[in-house]
Amino acid sequence: MMRLPDESPIAAIATPPGRGGIGVVRVSGSGLDCVIRGLLGEVRAAALAPRHAGYGPFLAADGSEIDRGLALHFPAPHSYTGEDVFELQGHGGPVVMQLLLRRVLEAGAPIGLRLAMPGEFTQRAYLNDKLDLAQAEAVADLIDATTEQAARSATRSLAGEFSQAIHALVEQVIQLRMLVEATLDFPEEEIDFLERADAFGQLARIRATLAEVLARARQGALLREGLNVVLIGRPNVGKSSLLNALAGAEVAIVTPIAGTTRDRVAQAIQVEGVPLNVIDTAGLRETADEVERIGIARTWEEVGRADVILHLQEAGQESGALDADIAARLPAGVPIVRVLNKIDLAGEGARLEREDGRPSAIWLSARGGEGVELLRAALLELAGWQGAGESQFIARERHLQALRAASDHLDAAEENARRRAEQLELFAEELRLAQERLNEITGEFTPDDLLGVIFSRFCIGK
Repeated sequence: MMRLPDESPIAAIATPPGRGGIGVVRVSGSGLDCVIRGLLGEVRAAALAPRHAGYGPFLAADGSEIDRGLALHFPAPHSYTGEDVFELQGHGGPVVMQLLLRRVLEAGAPIGLRLAMPGEFTQRAYLNDKLDLAQAEAVADLIDATTEQAARSATRSLAGEFSQAIHALVEQVIQLRMLVEATLDFPEEEIDFLERADAFGQLARIRATLAEVLARARQGALLREGLNVVLIGRPNVGKSSLLNALAGAEVAIVTPIAGTTRDRVAQAIQVEGVPLNVIDTAGLRETADEVERIGIARTWEEVGRADVILHLQEAGQESGALDADIAARLPAGVPIVRVLNKIDLAGEGARLEREDGRPSAIWLSARGGEGVELLRAALLELAGWQGAGESQFIARERHLQALRAASDHLDAAEENARRRAEQLELFAEELRLAQERLNEITGEFTPDDLLGVIFSRFCIGK
């Protein structure tokens, strides 16, 4: 079990900055009696029952009243962090909160009470076995969720669904490792122990389960990260109109004047609960206008960060040299969809065209709305979205990397296993490596520097 690098008690404001009806100051650590007595007074401190709210004044050092509200005490280990936790729930004005925090730190000076670092409360919960690492990350993901589906998936991860799936996989790998290593310990056995124990069948089932978990994790990662969709094209093809149509609001200025959009305009939208970051960019053309040239340079920067590129052109018009030049500069490996806009002017109907089974071109009218739903559906398809359900759990890129690496090790294990005895040591080693990569997800095997990166991205009061 890892220990905290600094076991001093910590305190922080646990509610967002700014005005609010309620504000919370949280304290965690051992020896909090001096803080409780200092803020509540001797009589109220003695009467405060564990896990029961007590209402009354919060006191300054001279006994005057700073604020009035609820006090709660959660003795260890029955608290969020697994340590003694003391909370003051008062009025949410920023000045009041700062006064309370200052008073708490003052009262806790004899025990070395200090201001918490970002994410330190949740880090302590993890190190005290109240949460595993995947659950701890789900706390931040629930706070940062931008869609209902993302929030629901983060809640499932926080409740332990993702961790349970990983633990089940690890247990299966351990069972198989035991069989393989037993065979290595008794090579003189004439019976093919691995075949009798269905070791290869077990490996196949583990690989199938891992593939299912990886698919669910990809969906969760999509809900967390969203999809960066970049609109490009020459001036006046309707990029800003399409952004407005997708957003359902007038978020970008639309005029018939070429070069109206000089800089990126980003709008976060959601389609079936999946967050899409749609980015309108400056029209691409040769120009002497210095401001417009800067906007065009930024357009190509956004193209380099895109998950999907929508190349807008006008329906009913032949692709010119400028459109060909734009298409030639687009990066390989990123899904590109031609959007033929203004079908209402060209007398065309809304439709979707495919190439190699994937959406390749969509005919629509951004102004009239015809075909916009086809575009929304195509974006979800390109993202790999399989529909909302109760099976997704939130996931991060590091989780996906660990799952893919574990899958690679299991593939290598099968290859070595089929070579029988001379490769059994390698079979066992690949199983061990797969187990380590899976354990990284929940934190059973995690370098300290990775923990620092993860928890530093939390807010102060968590």
